[in-house]
Amino acid sequence: VQFDQMEDRLQPQPIRLEQLCEEAVKRMEPIAGKKGITLESSLIPFAAVGDPVKLEQVFFNIVDNAVKYTDQGGTVKIRLRPDGNFALIEIEDNGIGIPQKDLPHIFDRFYRVDKARSRDTGGTGLGLSIVDKIVKMHGGRIEVTSVEGKGTTFHIYLPPEPPKEPQT
Repeated sequence: VQFDQMEDRLQPQPIRLEQLCEEAVKRMEPIAGKKGITLESSLIPFAAVGDPVKLEQVFFNIVDNAVKYTDQGGTVKIRLRPDGNFALIEIEDNGIGIPQKDLPHIFDRFYRVDKARSRDTGGTGLGLSIVDKIVKMHGGRIEVTSVEGKGTTFHIYLPPEPPKEPQT
């Protein structure tokens, strides 16, 4: 129910996207460090209007997934740069990847790529669905590319300001 009512709780304000990305990286550093995973960031400053709590949740969730599904000694890269009027946030890992047959469904509610693996990592299948909803609420879009055994990259496009009417 909270998921469906999320539009009512968007609190847009001036934000610095690079700072939100940095916060997500800082929160993940201890977990990544325990796995020997390197977090690399290249963040070009980008001012926007958005809900800082919701957007940090987006970045944290995807970086968290990248660390969970990257083997010891791997790398997770977080990049922020302008793409036209949009900010483009790319979160790339060299982890296990997502099977091609699952890619069209990863943003569906309760969808889990590997049911057994998701149980081991505590996944409910809601994280990416929530991420997708938050990005759309901000007038953006999220795309993913992945190759099994090579890694996954999430591409998040956010406009400088969310639309006046909520996006679905």
